[in-house]
Amino acid sequence: MFYWLTELSDGGDFFNLFRYITFRAGGAFMTALIFGFLFGQPLINVLRRKQGKGQPIRDDGPEGHFAKAGTPTMGGLLIVGALVTSTLLWARWDNGFVWLVLFVTLAYGLIGFADDYAKVSKQNTKGVSGKVRLLLGFVIAGIAGVWATYLQPDALQFQLAVPVFKEVLINLSWAYVPFAMFVVVGAANAVNLTDGLDGLAIMPVMIAAGALGVIAYAVGRVDFTQYLDVHYVPGTGEILIFVAGLIGGGLGFLWYNAPPAAVFMGDTGSLALGGALGAIAVSTKHELVLGIIGGLFVVEALSVIIQVLYFKRTGKRVFLMAPIHHHYEKKGWSEPQIVIRFWIIAVILAMIGLATLKLR
Repeated sequence: MFYWLTELSDGGDFFNLFRYITFRAGGAFMTALIFGFLFGQPLINVLRRKQGKGQPIRDDGPEGHFAKAGTPTMGGLLIVGALVTSTLLWARWDNGFVWLVLFVTLAYGLIGFADDYAKVSKQNTKGVSGKVRLLLGFVIAGIAGVWATYLQPDALQFQLAVPVFKEVLINLSWAYVPFAMFVVVGAANAVNLTDGLDGLAIMPVMIAAGALGVIAYAVGRVDFTQYLDVHYVPGTGEILIFVAGLIGGGLGFLWYNAPPAAVFMGDTGSLALGGALGAIAVSTKHELVLGIIGGLFVVEALSVIIQVLYFKRTGKRVFLMAPIHHHYEKKGWSEPQIVIRFWIIAVILAMIGLATLKLR
C-alpha cells in the first residue's frame, strides 16, 4: 500500500524511497517485528484463557514433554498476522506473486487452525482427519501451481528448471501442476513434522525463507539474472517484502517460543509457513533448490516415512522415535542442543542452496 506514496514523489525526495523493494522490505520487517512484540503477550493471554489445558501432549512422546502440558497453541496466528499485515502495507497490490503467496499462506493457515481447534476442544492429539487435510492441501496447491504458471513468462510455463545446469529446462507439460502440488504440500507437511521442540521449526523456516527471498529478488531483476545466468521471472522481487514480514513476525514469535515456550505455533503456523516456502519456490522456478535450502525439513519428513514403512514391513524401528529430532532426544541430547545444532544445519543448507545461483 505504501508503494503508492511514490505518486507524491518528484523523483528525488523521501517518497521516492518507496519505489525500492529493499526499502519496503526493511519497512515490512520492522512492521512485522513490532506487531509481534505488541500483540504477542496479549494473544498468549487470550489463548491461555480460551484453551484451558492448552495443546494436548502425546502419551507416547518423550518424557520431558509432559512438563509442557498446559502451554497454549495456535501461536502461528501471531506470525501470520504479522506477515500479512506487513505485506499488505508495504508490497505492491498489483503484483500477482504477492497475492499467490498470501493465498497459500492463509489457506494452509486455516487448515492448521481447524486442526489445532479440534485438538484443543476435544483434548486429544488427533485433530482433523489426515485425509481431509491432505485433500484440502492438494486442492490449494493445485490452484497455486496453475496460478504461478500463468504469472510466469511463456518460455518458463510448465518447465522445470535444473540448478547448476542452468541452460536445462525440462518440459513437464501439464504434469508440472501435480509436481508443483507435491512441492507445496510436501513443504507444508515437512515443516509441520519439524515443529516438535521449542524454537526448532521457526528459525529454520526464517533461514530458508531468507534464502528464498534473496532468490526471488535476484530472479526478478533482469540484470541479476544475466549475471547469475538464471531464468528471469519478472515480478518475483516483491516476494522479498513478504519474506521480510515473515522473518520479522518469526522473530517476534520466537521471543515467546524460546525455551521454555510460552506458546506453540501449532499447525496454524507450521502449515502456513511450510506452504509459503513451497509457494515461493514454485513462483521463482526454484523447486529443486528448495529441497536443498529446506533440507532439514526433508530429512525430518523422510525419517517419518522410513520409520513407518520399515515398521510395517518388519515390526522394527530404524529410529528410537520419529521425527528424527525425537530420536536424538531419546539418545540423551538436551532440547537446546538439538535445536541449536539443527539451526546450524539449516544455515549450512541455505548457503549451499544460495551457492547454486552462481555455480555452473
